[in-house]
Amino acid sequence: MTTDMDIALNAELDSIIDIAAGLGLESHDIVPYGWTKAKVPIDVLDKAAETTTDGHLILVTAMSPTPAGEGKTTTSIGLADGLNELARSKPEVGKAVLALREPSMGPVFGMKGGAAGGGYAQVVPMEDINLHFTGDFAAIAAANNLAATMLDNHIHHGNELDVDSRRIHIRRVVDLNDRALRGVVIGLGGLNGGAPREDAFDIVVASEVMAVFCLSTSLIDLKQRLGRIVLAHNRSREPITVSDIGAAGAMTALLRSALAPNLVQSLEHSPAFIHGGPFANIAHGCNSLLATKAALSLGDWTVTEAGFGADLGAEKFLDIKCRTAGIWPSTVVVVATLRALKYHGGIEVAEVQTPNIDAVIDGMSNLEHHCGNLLNIYGLTPVVCFNRFPTDTDEEMTAAIEHLRSKGISAVESTHWADGGRGALALAEAVVEAAGGVGNAGAAVDDGSVFVGGVASGDAEAPAAGASSEESSRAQYSYELDRPLEEKIRTIAQRIYGAADVDLPAKVTRKLKQFTDEGYGDAPICIAKTQYSLSTDASLRGAPKDHIIEVKDVRLSAGAGFVVVIAGDIMTMPGLPKEPSALTIDVTEDGNITGLF
Repeated sequence: MTTDMDIALNAELDSIIDIAAGLGLESHDIVPYGWTKAKVPIDVLDKAAETTTDGHLILVTAMSPTPAGEGKTTTSIGLADGLNELARSKPEVGKAVLALREPSMGPVFGMKGGAAGGGYAQVVPMEDINLHFTGDFAAIAAANNLAATMLDNHIHHGNELDVDSRRIHIRRVVDLNDRALRGVVIGLGGLNGGAPREDAFDIVVASEVMAVFCLSTSLIDLKQRLGRIVLAHNRSREPITVSDIGAAGAMTALLRSALAPNLVQSLEHSPAFIHGGPFANIAHGCNSLLATKAALSLGDWTVTEAGFGADLGAEKFLDIKCRTAGIWPSTVVVVATLRALKYHGGIEVAEVQTPNIDAVIDGMSNLEHHCGNLLNIYGLTPVVCFNRFPTDTDEEMTAAIEHLRSKGISAVESTHWADGGRGALALAEAVVEAAGGVGNAGAAVDDGSVFVGGVASGDAEAPAAGASSEESSRAQYSYELDRPLEEKIRTIAQRIYGAADVDLPAKVTRKLKQFTDEGYGDAPICIAKTQYSLSTDASLRGAPKDHIIEVKDVRLSAGAGFVVVIAGDIMTMPGLPKEPSALTIDVTEDGNITGLF
């Protein structure tokens, strides 16, 4: 059996200098890490942005997934390769560039795997990308842990800021799944061991430093955002920030090189910026803003993704990232699979490969809900991509596509996993059409769609600060920033999830009031919940109505600029399964990695 690793190792890669040249960059414009990957300095990207006009931004999201995932990253890579394949026969289409997240080593050594795609739709060198890449995550971990260390050091040396050790919010981080670190006690070394207290670790991708890193627009912006991170409160309930303990400069120094986006390529030599990787529930789940803007300024089509289903990833991409950056997508690809439809149609995971047209149609309620939200709330034309698996039957696929088309939703199947860019040509053509054709970046789309599922559209909000393109002038969000925090939470729950209401315990409402009193009432909302359901109950499939979103806690991410809402049971430090993927990973005598995927 040919594995993803086999395909990647047998691929013929172009020199990263040649990939950069295809983007109009000279050899002296990049900082190579070997001959297959490089960093592109921010000043180079700034110069490129001054002389070019942004192309189309294409967001790839998904229906609510099964535990195995539905292939958003693979589809994103396939779409970029498909657009570049289309451009070979139609040069006016232009160049497609990828902007994706870096994988965390937690899932790589755990059970889900990496995030470099699969089959013949991969970014390479996949073994480097999946295994600490250019060291960005190590730098983010070091910066985060430096802040934690300096806070504890301040307490040890007299605690001039009167930090309340019961109200310390920052946690140390490591980029591995390690359940033993979910709760620890530190400072047990006697008089010189620091002040004893309870503490905990998070995985790097769940840290606020990661979220700050991915939303920063420059080195100065990064430093200012880091300085605003609230580390703790003092005994007078006043916030203690990174700037208060003097750590912002040193943290920025650690992240200076990491902030430059990483450039690699797909198997078919499509350029790919892979940079940053925040969780899609505890943070906004998108690659860095700098990488997205780099792709926009250097390509005609930027293909990017947001983690988990559209209720989590796409909502945060649009309501947080796009609002921050003043950007807006031309269209949205919603990845679906027949197995996910059958799962939401009531079939158990073990049976989803068995043909069942009735279950496929029954599961459409979930997919239609996501498409309805994108169209009716955000004003975006969805294109459904069926990521085809070998066990899918023609009869099931035909029934699924015809059902969606009868609702006015564009839907195509794609075989990019097996066939690369050629297998995604139909998807590429559908995306070009939905985006208004070639050369119309920013143009409003009216394709005559009759689909009116989901919830009713609200009034469009004013474009984000700094927005200048026609795309951002079309932006409409699911809530307005000037509304109270509690109201914004309720709006997301009701408009995006189809909930009847939210359950906000008294301790949560007190914290929301505290955030507002401290000046954070205008922050956007980042809801952390299960990705397997539109509700907070993973067992509720399809499109449940009138459910209650149970809020367990809220956390302030002042540097990133949003309020995190913990709904249901969410862990920020995963654990390894009984038989982790790490058991199969090895290195041969000649240095080749085996067993990765």
